[in-house]
Amino acid sequence: MASVPYPFTAVVGMSDMRLSLLLNAISPAIGGVLVRGEKGTAKSTIVRGLTALMPDVPVVTGCRFSCDPAAPDPACPDGPHEAAGAEDRPARMVELPVGASEDRLVGALDIERALSEGVKAFEPGLLADAHRGILYVDEVNLLHDHLVDLLLDAAAMGASYVEREGVSVRHAARFLLVGTMNPEEGELRPQLLDRFGLTVEVAASREPDQRVEVVRRRLAYDADAEGFAARWAVEEGELRERIAAARALLPDVVLGDAVLRQIAAVCAAFEVDGMRADIVMARTACALAAWAGRTEVREEDVRQAALLALPHRRRRNPFDAPGLDEDKLDQTLEEFAADEDDDPEPDPDGGPDDGPGGGQPPQDGDGGTDGPQGEDAQAPHDQPQAPDQPQLPEQAQGPESDPAPADPKAQSEGDTDNAPGEGGETAAVGAGEPFRTRRLDVPGLGEGADGRRSRARTAHGRTTGARRPQGTLTKLHLAATVQAAAPHQVARGRRGPGLVVRRDDLREAVREGREGNLVLFVVDASGSMAARKRMSAVKGAVLSLLLDAYQRRDKIGMITFRGAEAELALPPTSSVEAGAARLESLPTGGRTPLSAGLLKAHEVLRVERLRDASRRPLLVVVTDGRSTGGPEPLVRTSRAARLLGAEGVASVVVDCEAGPVRLGLAGELARDLQGTAVTLDELRADSVSALVRDVRGQGNHHTTRRAA
Repeated sequence: MASVPYPFTAVVGMSDMRLSLLLNAISPAIGGVLVRGEKGTAKSTIVRGLTALMPDVPVVTGCRFSCDPAAPDPACPDGPHEAAGAEDRPARMVELPVGASEDRLVGALDIERALSEGVKAFEPGLLADAHRGILYVDEVNLLHDHLVDLLLDAAAMGASYVEREGVSVRHAARFLLVGTMNPEEGELRPQLLDRFGLTVEVAASREPDQRVEVVRRRLAYDADAEGFAARWAVEEGELRERIAAARALLPDVVLGDAVLRQIAAVCAAFEVDGMRADIVMARTACALAAWAGRTEVREEDVRQAALLALPHRRRRNPFDAPGLDEDKLDQTLEEFAADEDDDPEPDPDGGPDDGPGGGQPPQDGDGGTDGPQGEDAQAPHDQPQAPDQPQLPEQAQGPESDPAPADPKAQSEGDTDNAPGEGGETAAVGAGEPFRTRRLDVPGLGEGADGRRSRARTAHGRTTGARRPQGTLTKLHLAATVQAAAPHQVARGRRGPGLVVRRDDLREAVREGREGNLVLFVVDASGSMAARKRMSAVKGAVLSLLLDAYQRRDKIGMITFRGAEAELALPPTSSVEAGAARLESLPTGGRTPLSAGLLKAHEVLRVERLRDASRRPLLVVVTDGRSTGGPEPLVRTSRAARLLGAEGVASVVVDCEAGPVRLGLAGELARDLQGTAVTLDELRADSVSALVRDVRGQGNHHTTRRAA
């Protein structure tokens, strides 16, 4: 691995991401950057390149918390620093791995020494290492929620607090926070999205010339990192000086009342929650003006700030992709434009869009001679571009908006599985209006990842007992520790009020919270569903369950069955948006191979059990219980269901059977699965008086039941 970072100015494209990082380097109060996009787009390479441009940091000699000699932290655990020396060190980039523990992030406190000796023995974590530098979190959407909460709280307050049973340690933690995520692997909660100052979308260029230049530069860097960096030294030096100049100019930037009204009007027009968006936009606009060498904020600064600060705050429900209507933005800015008599001061650099001397970072291939290979690489356009947002298909607003079946016969209430014809299929219909569902739980007590569905032993939750520590003690059960140590005080020669505590006396708290599960949907897409015009309602129910899974931090997967086979439409993932997209485009038609769907579910769960044994599954079968195709279809379906039931898979059958005459096949399926059956109406939270809690049957006497 090369020891020399890839030059920031040598990165091809990614102008929005580079600008966002530079603005945060100028004004860390903006609150960091969230980078959304596909893998392999040089996200970490750009951040490392920015670290090399940051000025050296003066620190107190020997301080593990990087205190500033000019203003040392009075509460620093390594303090006081009155007579300490000073030294300069390069700015750091600290990476937070997805699997990090809470102690690794915030630091660890030695509880045993704190109790027995009264000493605050504290081992700093990554937040202390990142102080006055950059904290980079790859795949931030895959971090446990409580770690994200700790991370963003520290970023907002500029300090980290470690609390362990009344023993508290605080230290400064101010850093430039950069998080990356692939939306296909799951979203952050909206309130956590709001804590990031800016957001940008990144994607690999589809222009062959740019892709060629990316490969050419990367190969040259890998062959001779030091030589490659030397060829970009001039551009790097100029950019480093410009960052320092913008930092120095920032306190002199004036945010006029007219511009401030534009910021407030834009935030109000886009109906963002709270006031954080207004504050972030104001700080970003000031940083843009300083970056352009101006002391007055202009309308174009406000526009660019809105494009960076508002898209992720525009989410109205979990299945909406973030984005911004630029026409509406321009209309609002024009409506609240500043008076034309207010002449802005001249821009010494020619405005923010004039290349390396203007408001954007140095672009690639300018003039065709500045690159290390002298090639005329195609540079991206300098004007702000709206991020390309993946859009989900529009959801229908109920059955009345569904397209008509392809065959009028499909509107009948007949039992033909193959409507609108033998082996045919109908076009995908829109989902009905989603609704709030009752919570479906996995019985027993799990030990999976933190979530909001089923009961589990977790690191956070209510205390239910105590036990001897298993590894490093982090959650002390004080009463149990005192109770264990008390009988030995005389034998240990206790003299005075203190309690003599030894390692064998320590007890950790056992806590109970809730976990996230793997919710595997098995959805009937056969012709019988289309013939009864139930698919819109069924999709609405599944969409509602997907929304519930999103809110409860579950992983989800989806199997569909129709015709002659079952298909894994969505492998288990944290991306509920992907599940909604698959559901929306699901066609119907053909026979009902229910047994194939159950066997496919058995195989998927077997593989997932090997990957993550602690995440318990919840099987949700959405069907009317009919099974056709092949010899003895009902017998084969019963065998497949009993196989799942014998392995203890928690299951719910959502009974989609309609009409005055019901065969009760879904109830029989639920009994074979040793699970529970509920109708579409019973699935609604407002249609029954109690929750459906225990989703497994308690024996062969289980029948289809109402959640009452």
